[in-house]
Amino acid sequence: MTPEQAAAAAKQAVLVLGGAFSDDPKTMRRARQIGLTGWAFYVAGRGGALGDVRADTVAAALGFIAPEAVQDGWDAARKVAPPEQIAADNLDECCRWGREHLESFYALPKLVELAERVVVSAETAGMPLFAAWRAMPLPDDSPGARAAVLAHLMREHRGAAHLLAIRASGLSPLEAIIAGPEGEAGATAFGWQPPYPAYEPLVRRRSWAEALTDRIAGEAFRALGPAERIELVNLLDAAVTSVKEALPS
Repeated sequence: MTPEQAAAAAKQAVLVLGGAFSDDPKTMRRARQIGLTGWAFYVAGRGGALGDVRADTVAAALGFIAPEAVQDGWDAARKVAPPEQIAADNLDECCRWGREHLESFYALPKLVELAERVVVSAETAGMPLFAAWRAMPLPDDSPGARAAVLAHLMREHRGAAHLLAIRASGLSPLEAIIAGPEGEAGATAFGWQPPYPAYEPLVRRRSWAEALTDRIAGEAFRALGPAERIELVNLLDAAVTSVKEALPS
C-alpha cells in the first residue's frame, strides 16, 4: 500500500473517529455549561487553537465555512471566554470521548503507536490549523484519549490537505461543497447563502482535487512501511466498527 493509497483508504474512518466527539451530546452539554451555542463552541473550539485572532483569519484556516458564519460564532464565543480556553475545553471533550469510547478497543496500543508516527511526521507548511492543534498540550494521556486526539489531528490534517487541493484545482470552497456528495445541503449547513453555482461544470475538478488531497495527506503516511499502512487502515476501520457496535440500538 502506497502512502497515497493509505490516505485514501483511511479517509472515512478518520472523518468518523476524528469528528465523533463534536457531535456527542455530552460535548453539546459542555457548550451550554460554558454559555455557548453548539455553533459558537464548534467554531471557537476549532479555531481557538490559533489564539485570539481576527475572525477572517479563522475563516481562512477553516476554509469551507462561510466567513459570515465563522464571524457569528467567533464573535459570540469571544464574549464568553478567550478562544484559547474554548479550544482547550474542546480538546478536553475530545479526550473525554476517547476515554469513554476507545479505551477498551482491543488493539489500542498499536493504533496509538502507528497513528502517532503519522501525525508527528506530518508536514505543517500551509496547514496552520493542523499545526496549532498539534502544538496544544494534551490534558489527558490515557490511551483512549490519546487515540481520539490523534484521530482528530489526522482529520484536521486531511482537511487542510483538502483545502490546499481545492484551491490548487481552481475551485472555491463553496464550489467544492456544491460539487461534493452533500451539495446544496452541505453549503447551507456551512453557512453559505444561495444562489449556488451549477455543480455539473465543477465535478471533474472536484474529482481531481480529491485525488490531490490523497497525495498531499499521504505524505504523512511515509512514516510507516507498506504493511504498517495496511495495519493502521484496518485498525482505524475496526475502531469505527467497535464504536458503532457499542452505541445503543
